[in-house]
Amino acid sequence: MAIKLNKDESIFRNELLFTADAKAINIDYTMVNLFMLLRHDGIRPRQRNRAGDNAFIEIDKLKKVFGILEEEGYITGFNQYPEAIEIWMRTNLVNMVFRGNLDKEKISSLRPIHLESYRIRNAQNTRDYFSADQVYLMLGQNQQVKEDLKQFLMEGWDKTTNNMSNTKTLDVDSLGILHLIKKVKPGYLDSPTALNQIKPVLKEQAELYCDDVRRLLVYKREIPRNVLIDYLKTITSFHLSLYIQKLIYLLPKMVTEGSFNVQDDWSIVLDITDNFESKISKVAIEDTDRMYNSIYDYIKATFQINAVLKKENLEKNNSKHLDRALEVLKNPPADFDVYFKMRWDFILGSIDNDEDKKHLNSMVKYETSYFDKYIELLVKIRGPYQYKYHVQFIDNLSQKNNERGFIAQGRSKKHPRRFVLGTRLLEALVQIQVLHREDDAFITRSLSIEELTGKIKDRYGLIINGLSESRFKDSDLNTHLAFKENVEAFKHKLRQIGFYNDLSDAYILQKIRPRYELK
Repeated sequence: MAIKLNKDESIFRNELLFTADAKAINIDYTMVNLFMLLRHDGIRPRQRNRAGDNAFIEIDKLKKVFGILEEEGYITGFNQYPEAIEIWMRTNLVNMVFRGNLDKEKISSLRPIHLESYRIRNAQNTRDYFSADQVYLMLGQNQQVKEDLKQFLMEGWDKTTNNMSNTKTLDVDSLGILHLIKKVKPGYLDSPTALNQIKPVLKEQAELYCDDVRRLLVYKREIPRNVLIDYLKTITSFHLSLYIQKLIYLLPKMVTEGSFNVQDDWSIVLDITDNFESKISKVAIEDTDRMYNSIYDYIKATFQINAVLKKENLEKNNSKHLDRALEVLKNPPADFDVYFKMRWDFILGSIDNDEDKKHLNSMVKYETSYFDKYIELLVKIRGPYQYKYHVQFIDNLSQKNNERGFIAQGRSKKHPRRFVLGTRLLEALVQIQVLHREDDAFITRSLSIEELTGKIKDRYGLIINGLSESRFKDSDLNTHLAFKENVEAFKHKLRQIGFYNDLSDAYILQKIRPRYELK
């Protein structure tokens, strides 16, 4: 049965709610496009098309650039060790699609380790599906943090002279990228955007991301630059995942209450054990199932808001329009259903077969208003597609089965998705948590296990020891044992990454100690 929907009805993405398309994204491409947005103050400039054989950037072209740089005296050793240089370029300087497949591999972009990295990229292989726009909007909640991040990423480059400057603090990879880009003169065309008129729906979540970025930048003279940028990438992917998961949980509540001011009581239990058969895995799996099962409610809420914006002739380019949409959904005017009756009649009239019309009516037989019938139809038609790609999208943002992530899934159906905590993500989070605000500066201080688990729960909603949580106040012995096992696994992970040492029996000495002392 073919049902005619117009172009606007088929579009799900709403920048006012979440800028990204639900697709399989790569966080490196998100960062590359974020650097472009930061460099151009929220605008995605259109790159001029390069004609002929020079249209695509290959590894050989970059090698030619290094050859020219050696001829001009900027570098030495390229012609003497060409194979070693190519390995370094492939490993440290460029991202590639189909890496390792000699017949298909191609350069997508330079690695996102300097603000100017975006200048050398093959745009068709560096699609971020507008996920960078969401990060940019979140950074907009604190202009000072956004500017500090921009200045850090810009180190070693003078945008006025368009050349290298004061490169003493840079690592060799950043220097290699800067030498490449100074030979690239990309042309850009103006591209109007309304991105700067949009504010994040989850304001506090965006502010939390800004605060984490600010805390990481405190280490910019203590931690090697490439390590700090890796932390930033890990935290950005983590916060994007938190944001969409919270939005899935909270947006249906916002539509019901007609306000964005709803209680954020979102939380999840993490399985730290790395064991699919652990006692705590059951709880972590239940929380993961609950989140994925809520996606359809989120899809429905988004279609409801989109439909009202269309009916009220409000563009998706100004956050003030969302307030109007929620107001209409909460208190619809007397003629509200007339518009959707017309849409319903048009869709019904476009079907010639009586049996198909009966089937269409049966799909919405429990809905009482034409608006509800219209929305239910959209969910039935477009919902499965959106659900499929949102699952994939959240998996990618959460770095599934990766040490930077917090979702894992086994190969067997016996081991479904569950929330976990990768060691590299844990390392980045601990670096943030050991910072303590004192007057106008940050210092580092030691934490107990209880303090650290409490901070992670209060700050991010991630539960490691849930015995103090109201949802587990009547829990049985097995649940107590599960959380005890979880905490012990947490200590073991902290030992692995060098933050925790409990060789002494004295409890007061069993502390998470900062890796870098800031006084």
